[in-house]
Amino acid sequence: MKNSNQSIIGTFGYYLFILGFLFLLTACKDSPSKDKTSTTETEKIVEVKETYWNVKAIQPDGTGLDVKAFDSDGNSYDIMAIQDSDQDIFLDVKAIVDGDKLPVKMILNSEQFAPVAVITNQGNTYNLKAITAEGEKLDVKGIRRYGNIVMMKAITPTGKYYGVKAISPSGQQNDIKGIKIARGLREMSIKGQGIYAHVKAMHPDANEDNFKMPKKRKENKKVKYKTDFERVIWKVKAVTPDGKKVDVKAFDEEGNAFDVIGTQDSKQRSFMNIKAMVQNYELPVKIMQSEGDYKPVSAIGKNGGIYEIKAIVDENTKLDIKGVSRSGNIINVKAVNKDGEFIAVKAFSPDGKLNHVKGIKIFDRPVEMKVQGHPVHAHVKALNQ
Repeated sequence: MKNSNQSIIGTFGYYLFILGFLFLLTACKDSPSKDKTSTTETEKIVEVKETYWNVKAIQPDGTGLDVKAFDSDGNSYDIMAIQDSDQDIFLDVKAIVDGDKLPVKMILNSEQFAPVAVITNQGNTYNLKAITAEGEKLDVKGIRRYGNIVMMKAITPTGKYYGVKAISPSGQQNDIKGIKIARGLREMSIKGQGIYAHVKAMHPDANEDNFKMPKKRKENKKVKYKTDFERVIWKVKAVTPDGKKVDVKAFDEEGNAFDVIGTQDSKQRSFMNIKAMVQNYELPVKIMQSEGDYKPVSAIGKNGGIYEIKAIVDENTKLDIKGVSRSGNIINVKAVNKDGEFIAVKAFSPDGKLNHVKGIKIFDRPVEMKVQGHPVHAHVKALNQ
């Protein structure tokens, strides 16, 4: 009986040893191998503590007026630009209401100027006002559209305009503007409210302070947006580490190549569209939603066809252009070579100015929208930095 028990114990110990050995072997197999680790890595994003920028209307003498949101009972709420990453070129503007961060938008209306308001979770709107030293509340409105930008100002009773800016704790200033993605008046609806433009804090463009602002019309009606600006075409190029500029093209399934351009459709050049020119059509260029660290950059055709965007180094070498990393509302767009190195993508004006080609996100969600049935992760624009 004793020998039988010893035999059972021995057999159990043998199987336990085999199981332990197999577990150790599997663990070693699943552990990362230095020899097999890819040298291609996503660009590192510097983690930063969330920083709040104060929002002020700036008088001609440089004095800043607080900008607040007011509900129907007269309660006021802080308006802040929020920096939540290492980039400060494209920041959300939010109202802080009972601990929640609520969106600030330009609201679609039939009047000449668009009200700027907070939209609550219940669909109510709290209008933005600039507060003078005397306690007077000045309307804050979207005043005039220039291409993808709607200028935003505080308006005095005599019709003077004060610029609205976000000011960082270190004193850096960003302009607060309305941003348009859609061509028409309506961007979308939120909680039953029609949206005319999204409100963001961006790096100032050198010439925007000199833009002519309209006087309030007696009929106070919104008119259809039109411009007599003669469009300027910017060339989109990838810039190699040695400074060489190489063409960026859109390719169809048959390998036909089409130009990719930046389009300046107004005086402002701080926020411009990137398009693929395909048989007299201007196709939107987007970062597509996909799995993995890198997301493809493509043009989307009228029938839903996809045109891959590539940098042409030479006749035999075409580099994929991808959204390689996210930094807050910005997706970094790069050409990626065979060694996994990143190459900058920029837009160049005929007179030598340059903008950086970036993906921009309006919403903090993986899919911004769908275009011809394709999920879009970010919009591709040429930004002034």
